[in-house]
Parts: sequence; C-alpha cells; structure tokens
Amino acid sequence: MILCDLCGQSKECWPREIEGREYDICSKCWNRLAQKLEGKGRVKRDREMVFLPPRTTPTPPEPAESKPLPGEPPKIWSSSTLH
Repeated sequence: MILCDLCGQSKECWPREIEGREYDICSKCWNRLAQKLEGKGRVKRDREMVFLPPRTTPTPPEPAESKPLPGEPPKIWSSSTLH
C-alpha cells in the first residue's frame, strides 16, 4: 500500500508520469482526473521525419577575364589548330 499523491489515502497506487514527473495515484483518483480532462488537450499527431538537403558550400566565383587598362593594347586570344 502506498499513499496516493492526490487524495493522501493509503491505497493500492500505480506510478503515473505527468509532464515528466512521476506520481503515485490510486485508480479512483486517476479515473476522476481522466474524466475531468476528457476532451481537452491536443490531438497526438504522428510526427514525420523530414530530411533537409545537405548544405552546399558556396563555390568561389571564377576570376573574370582581365580587361586591359585604358591606354593599353587589347589582348588577342586565338586558337590555332595545326595539322
């Protein structure tokens, strides 16, 4: 026999967890508490695991083609295919 945490009487009590804390509650008090809370609270939903895409590190921008400074001759690029 254990003392009920709600009514304080010595009865056969069962350990119940409420909001992370454990209480010894007799069946009479538990039924009364369940009736009082009936229809209240939130609907327990199945939580779905969502996987986010992996983080990508930004790639450094490719260096822009260098343009000649004012007054310098332009650079001429050519590709030659000799056979």
